Amino acid sequence: MMSEDQVIVGLEVHCQLDTKSKLFCGCSTDYRSDGPNTHVCPVCLGLPGAMPVLNKRSIEYAMKVAKALNCTVLHESEFSRKNYFYPDLNKAYQITQYDKPLAEGGYLEIESDEGGERRIRLTRIHVEEDPGRLVHMGNAERGKYSLVDYNRAGIPLIEIVSEPDMRSPKEARKFLNKLRATLEYLSVFDSEKEGSLRVDANISIKGNERVEVKNITSYKGVEKALTFEVTRQKNLIRRGQRIERETRHFIESTGITQSSRSKEQEHDYRYFPEPDLRPLHVQSWMEGIVLPELPDARRERFVAQYGCSLNHARTLTGELKLANFFEHVVAADPKGLSTLAATWIADTLIGELNYRSMNLESVDAPGFTELIGILKSGILTDKSGIDVLRVMLDQRMNHQSCETSAAIVDRLKLRKVTSVTLEKSLTYEIVPNPILTAITEVLTEQPGAVDDFMKGKKGAFNFLVGQVMKKTRGCADPGELNRMLVEALKKKEV
Repeated sequence: MMSEDQVIVGLEVHCQLDTKSKLFCGCSTDYRSDGPNTHVCPVCLGLPGAMPVLNKRSIEYAMKVAKALNCTVLHESEFSRKNYFYPDLNKAYQITQYDKPLAEGGYLEIESDEGGERRIRLTRIHVEEDPGRLVHMGNAERGKYSLVDYNRAGIPLIEIVSEPDMRSPKEARKFLNKLRATLEYLSVFDSEKEGSLRVDANISIKGNERVEVKNITSYKGVEKALTFEVTRQKNLIRRGQRIERETRHFIESTGITQSSRSKEQEHDYRYFPEPDLRPLHVQSWMEGIVLPELPDARRERFVAQYGCSLNHARTLTGELKLANFFEHVVAADPKGLSTLAATWIADTLIGELNYRSMNLESVDAPGFTELIGILKSGILTDKSGIDVLRVMLDQRMNHQSCETSAAIVDRLKLRKVTSVTLEKSLTYEIVPNPILTAITEVLTEQPGAVDDFMKGKKGAFNFLVGQVMKKTRGCADPGELNRMLVEALKKKEV
């Protein structure tokens, strides 16, 4: 049941399909590293007399998405002309689908803010061409002039329109992340390509007009734009002002939305059927559409096959490359390595990569697998394992000669120290155990902490543990350290 200040969010997601050629011509879609207006022809430039020819692969990709998102593919769909003027729209109309889209209905399940799964219903999926791109000389607000690059014009897009079922900016971001993962699993979309995903968000507070926010080009940007808009709209309501139905643009650099124009109505676009393209009848193609293992199915398999926790399985399968990386790491010993690898990848590796702005491709998979094996053997403490991982990543980031995990452990002398097995190197050279020496030194250097422990003050014992760990450079086995420290303090009491 919605409260009076309930946030209502629906998304219109534009995804570039990763085909080799454009939607209505044979121009290459691999334009990003080339000069402006070098991937164009009379068709995608909209020159008089040029006739569009539909790219079959793009329709097959769109049908694949529709099937994965539980949509109903219509028996007949058709293309229409959407008429409006903007400098990057060279024909002054866009070929899209309107009242007869490729697919209707469907849903995508996400983790809701309240816990559990929330089903986000879909309205439709339709196919359309991408317009060109404006390059503002200066910036969009104060640039002296703009240039137009039509390399992007005609790239095949699908627009996925959701029902207004999301209840927060956070849920909107979760929806996008889940959608991105699904598209990547289907191999129809490459999120690494600039401009491959763009979002228009419709947001309102219950009982008030909705506002469309355009120009959102990142997953984080969706949450930031909607968070700003929620605050703006609620402040207007508190002041007794009316929320106008309008289109606003998200300014990424400042994190705010800015009024652009009043919201167009559908009749403003003067839709009519595209006279140069016949209606589509694609039901016979459906039998040939075979889906791969999708994120939800892979998540369930990770839990059942590898014993991953639900949270770890959700994180690992949330990105195709991450799921593949995990399975590569545990391939040699699935039963022995899976739990440890899941924890280190989901809880540690991702955080270290994000801190360095590195991607998963930067990680040496064999080196990381070796590190997990060393951790499993009990030779390293978790803290020392993190130190080794950081050295590995820093060497990759700085393009240095990369050492093996074992070499880093030996060079930094990070073997775990216990009271039973003295510190060993990977070649099993025995050296004296420093734990007892470190405890003796700490108890001598920290008489105040020892006195606090004797008085029963909380935190004194943990402080002493930390000092011993510091002296042993984090190599002391925590269980052994605690036991030996307790024994030493008991002797002090006597």
